[in-house]
Amino acid sequence: MPTRSAQPEPRGGPGGRRRKQGSNHLADMINKRRAAQMLDVGAPGARRRVAYRLGVGDAARPTVVWLGGLRSDMLSTKAVALAEHCARRGLPFVRFDYSGHGESEGTFPDGTISRWLEEALAIVSCVARGPLILVGSSLGGYVALLLARALGAAGQAGRLKGMVLIAPAVDMTESLMWASLPHEAKAAITSAGRWDLPSAYSPEPYPITRNLIEDGRKHLLLGATIRTFCHTVVLQGAKDSDVPLSHTLETMKFVTSDPITLTIVADGDHRLSRPQDIATLCEALDRVRLSHPPP
Repeated sequence: MPTRSAQPEPRGGPGGRRRKQGSNHLADMINKRRAAQMLDVGAPGARRRVAYRLGVGDAARPTVVWLGGLRSDMLSTKAVALAEHCARRGLPFVRFDYSGHGESEGTFPDGTISRWLEEALAIVSCVARGPLILVGSSLGGYVALLLARALGAAGQAGRLKGMVLIAPAVDMTESLMWASLPHEAKAAITSAGRWDLPSAYSPEPYPITRNLIEDGRKHLLLGATIRTFCHTVVLQGAKDSDVPLSHTLETMKFVTSDPITLTIVADGDHRLSRPQDIATLCEALDRVRLSHPPP
């Protein structure tokens, strides 16, 4: 089993436990009284409904957009904690599920970087209009950087007011999956189009498809300058075996034109979902937010 694979994060609390109902009035209000809304994404024949939740805040402030990890969803520990934090700060907050994840339509084996990026672009175009702060975890950190590239190409780089990346799985399908797969897995993907990756976090494996790998090669970032167009904070667990510290350091080598800082959590793993990790995440969000005060 390869060790360098983006893995799902726990839902609801440290160690993967959900929060007890009624134990947090703010979380209950945010997650249960606001049902998910749906956004149609994609051309006819590939259209799917993407679920999202919007927390209303001060319209004069940037909207915080949460970009989750692979096989995670918008009810994960970090997503819920950020929703609560933004509600207390009066910040608009959007979180969504990629297709094949959570409450969105689609199946996971149909997922590709192109599809998930298209969905993220739809969210920041149709739901989170105006200035943005992107917060991405693992796959979501990669998608955040791809979003920045797309917004820059569209002349909208000025919308980006801050970024927080948690163990960003940049070039995930190539550098963290394909490069570490055993020969038999590569052979199965090439010949049969799919191989089931055992998961350390779930009794069920998840499939790696040929489409996922081949499509990912259209979205590689490493090897050329990576632009964020804003102040960026990276959070990285030193004990992360899924997106190792060395990979994050390699990614940061290519961010040469924009301010970026790294916070290493010495005893942190890939999830960074413990209470102390959540506190670090919220502090990082406040740091990038305050570096771009409203006019």
